[in-house]
Amino acid sequence: MFEYALSVMIFLPIVAGLALLLFPVSKGTGRVVGFIVSMVILFMGVEMFIGFTGTSGMEYVQSTPWIASLGISYSLGVDGISLLVLMAGTILFPMAVSIFKTESKGFYGNLLLTQGAMIGAICATDLVLFYIFWEIMLLPIFFMIGLYGGPNKIPATLKITIYTIAGSLLMLAALIYVGVSYHNQFGIWTFNIVELSALDLGGGWAVLAFAMFMIAFAIKIPLFPFHTWLPDAYTEAPASTTFVLSAIMAKIGVYGVIRFVVPVFEVEFARFAVLLSMAGVVGMMYCGFAAIAQKDMKRMLAFSSASHMGIIALGVFCMNVQALTGTLFQIAAHATSTGVLFLFVGLMEERMKTRNIGDLGGIAYRAPVFATLFAIAMLASVGLPGTSGFIGEFLIILGAIKFNAFIGFLAGTTLVIGVCYMLWMFQRVFFEKSNDTTEKFEDLNLSETLTFVPVILLIVAMGVFPQAFIKKIEPAAQLQVAKLFTMSQAQVADTKTVPTPGHNNHKN
Repeated sequence: MFEYALSVMIFLPIVAGLALLLFPVSKGTGRVVGFIVSMVILFMGVEMFIGFTGTSGMEYVQSTPWIASLGISYSLGVDGISLLVLMAGTILFPMAVSIFKTESKGFYGNLLLTQGAMIGAICATDLVLFYIFWEIMLLPIFFMIGLYGGPNKIPATLKITIYTIAGSLLMLAALIYVGVSYHNQFGIWTFNIVELSALDLGGGWAVLAFAMFMIAFAIKIPLFPFHTWLPDAYTEAPASTTFVLSAIMAKIGVYGVIRFVVPVFEVEFARFAVLLSMAGVVGMMYCGFAAIAQKDMKRMLAFSSASHMGIIALGVFCMNVQALTGTLFQIAAHATSTGVLFLFVGLMEERMKTRNIGDLGGIAYRAPVFATLFAIAMLASVGLPGTSGFIGEFLIILGAIKFNAFIGFLAGTTLVIGVCYMLWMFQRVFFEKSNDTTEKFEDLNLSETLTFVPVILLIVAMGVFPQAFIKKIEPAAQLQVAKLFTMSQAQVADTKTVPTPGHNNHKN
């Protein structure tokens, strides 16, 4: 890859998106531009994945001083932690652009802006740069829900906006605290995450800053009890927007915890790991039971997505290599399976004008290709062996039991809830008797089939050949966990905030 590949992947969709918003072009032109740009980013992302060596350090690095007096730089890079999140952002966007043909050119422009900002947030190694891209990616989401959403789009837009603004302000305050603390300790300014990991933080202010970062990321994941914006936003957003929110944006919340919270707040993270793990398990259980009660397929998938994000977050909090590797793997697995399911539901709504489970039935007899591909994505979502969902969930549960047997047991048994409501939904929608609503449901055409099949094949490939992906992310997971493994569970429960000698030696 050439030197400025990451910058091209960030700013090509941003520039193209702005052009679609500013110039008077037709929605057909907007769709074509969106598809071409997203395919260029896809090919660059695939080439980057193939060329990634799997070492624990940053690759494809680009760094240029930006505001030198404050130590802020335009710094980009990819390692095993960010690789699969980046892959999700490059592989899935062409689907979001190509499946639905009725959106306006402004919608495609906002979608491209979102992609560029997301890639920027994923690849940024400077905390200020990450914050800037984090803020930019929220704006197009606001417009896509507010302008193109369902009948209750305004309340849903206001709710997600209030939550995200509150989280962003907390993150900004914590970011400033971290920068000032580094200046006080070392006499220079920097926001580079590698250099910030040398900080020795402690006391009440460190705990407060840690909590601010965690709340900001917990809102985006979303982690219980900061999930209440999700059902309304996912339900009212256009299918492509829900797809982006679930498949990619939520994963950046988890990525932010791994990339920026763990290296800087190691002691605080270890102290509250059990509490955070319980929050992940409670979120899994609550959202799983809530999904059972839903009659709207899209709203059911929204709660299902939140439940699965709970187990993905749990893998971070367990502080061992197996769980963290499982989380990084499951980020891509969940993005492909649940993201595809949201697109399928969007197609069903577009063709039948309903998402109500009780109004559907017999689709498998009318559309066997649609039903087969839907089934594969659904089975991956519930973790069937041989699919991508099994590998990630297995590693996370394994790491959770190693971390705390009770938490691991709860997480493992809670996964059964997802199997119940997904199979119940699939049986009713696809195998119950057909009715007037589903009688004329059309199967996927050739273009739609070719759009879905590569991602379905990826779901199977990740389940059958997981080592091809694990070997690229495991070294980075090992390096990250190395900063925490010397802290025993007794030290986590201790009220002292002074790091162990081994911990200090690692930082120095």
